[in-house]
Amino acid sequence: MIDPDGYRPNVGIILLRADGRVFWARRAYRDGWQFPQGGMRSDETPLEAMYRELHEETGLKPEHVEVLGATPGWLRYRLPQRMVRRNQRPRCIGQKQVWFLLKFLSDESALRLDATDKPEFDLWRWVDFWYPATHVVTFKRSVYQRALRYLAPLAGYHVAVANAFAVAETVAGSALTVAESMAELADQLDAALAKTG
Repeated sequence: MIDPDGYRPNVGIILLRADGRVFWARRAYRDGWQFPQGGMRSDETPLEAMYRELHEETGLKPEHVEVLGATPGWLRYRLPQRMVRRNQRPRCIGQKQVWFLLKFLSDESALRLDATDKPEFDLWRWVDFWYPATHVVTFKRSVYQRALRYLAPLAGYHVAVANAFAVAETVAGSALTVAESMAELADQLDAALAKTG
């Protein structure tokens, strides 16, 4: 399923452990590491797609997690030209994603990368919350940074101002300055606090 602008609807999953670290996995038979993610079917809501992808890629079921929040609307990234299939119709030029922040409620024995016949990942580990923003493949970095920044207050990271500075300073190709990043983080924190009363 590809939208009229050439973007494939997709969901991304940030799985958060109690100590604030996040699930980070290596794509099977490749060098790249990333968060779980996957395309939506035409008959699915983003939430339904997230639970399906969560199970397919990690073996986890709804009872193993708690949904802490999601990004509002779509976050988009374009594929590099070398990855665009020119003969495909309709042509897919990138992904548009809704990102979910999930709290991991189970123990690690529930994680199974072989839940399907064709596993997406072959190795996983827990990393610091901001680590993926600078270690995912370059063309996804902007989306990862935006998703992490938006969901950080829900993960209890709104007091970690130093981390926001580190992300803004180190993410290559970001158009945001440190001041813009901090202002945006403050706005998101205010909005999150207003929602909780």
